[in-house]
Amino acid sequence: MSPRQNRRCRDDSPIHAAAALSNAATRETGADGQWWVRMVAGVAAVKTYRCPGCAGEVLPGTVHLVAWSADDPDGSAHRRHWHRSCWQQRNRRRPIG
Repeated sequence: MSPRQNRRCRDDSPIHAAAALSNAATRETGADGQWWVRMVAGVAAVKTYRCPGCAGEVLPGTVHLVAWSADDPDGSAHRRHWHRSCWQQRNRRRPIG
């Protein structure tokens, strides 16, 4: 009997693929301004965060992204951890809260 092979969904968008390979921040422009965005691998995600898009938890081990305003080069005070799908849909949702 051959071992089971899991097939994972892939996000093949060029921005996210490039960020995942280099672990470098990429600059994105949206209706809400310009942002630095960096992918976080599941093995690197060791804390629980609150996603500003859905107000749900980003659990340890979850692949997600970190975004901060391009106006803040360091971004350390204003980084937010987002689910990838919430980030992609942020311009189509009403703000939470």
